[in-house]
Amino acid sequence: MRMTLCAAMLLLPLTSFADHLDVIQVELKDGCSMKQYVEIKNDFNEKWGKNYGYKAELIVPIQSDDLKTIYWVGRSASAAAYGKAWDTWRDELVDPNTVAGKLAARFSECNINVSRRGYDVY
Repeated sequence: MRMTLCAAMLLLPLTSFADHLDVIQVELKDGCSMKQYVEIKNDFNEKWGKNYGYKAELIVPIQSDDLKTIYWVGRSASAAAYGKAWDTWRDELVDPNTVAGKLAARFSECNINVSRRGYDVY
């Protein structure tokens, strides 16, 4: 039985699935409240992200040596799915009348991007 199980495991393709995290470190600009930024994130998820399998959350420090940094954490099913969404987002930015163009304008009024990182999550 044990030999059969080992043989089956070697013969069957083993696939690893990993989510992709898009982590953007941001600081809010003067005049932009946390409430406003949450509204932008909610609109992003509803009006753009859900169409591309991307969902964002905000991580806000309660106890930290840096209380002004907020982390935008976007999740996609894979790096490939993230890449497709990124290509679409980037292409839509040239037109300020698209959903992405309008959201990008709101982002730039409200926050400063400090850094951006991508991670696979297993």
